[in-house]
Amino acid sequence: MRVTCKFCKGKARISSTDKVSVEFTRLYCQCLDAKCGHTFVMDLGFSHTLNPPSNIVDQLLVDRVRQMPVEIQRELFGFTSGISNII
Repeated sequence: MRVTCKFCKGKARISSTDKVSVEFTRLYCQCLDAKCGHTFVMDLGFSHTLNPPSNIVDQLLVDRVRQMPVEIQRELFGFTSGISNII
């Protein structure tokens, strides 16, 4: 991750971090240009998932189906109302 100074547009370094939560970290930064010397705080946070990990997709699907009413499950899997054994 490249951090740049807002004022001189030069490179900056992360001097320390404060992990506020699993998805949010506060970054304490220093400009590397001695003439500028700007120190600042940036926030780094998780936004959203683009592609979920493959090892949890199946479980997410099973959990979602289990939350559906039985009638909807039967429709989804093509079972008629006369069949009582649902997989």
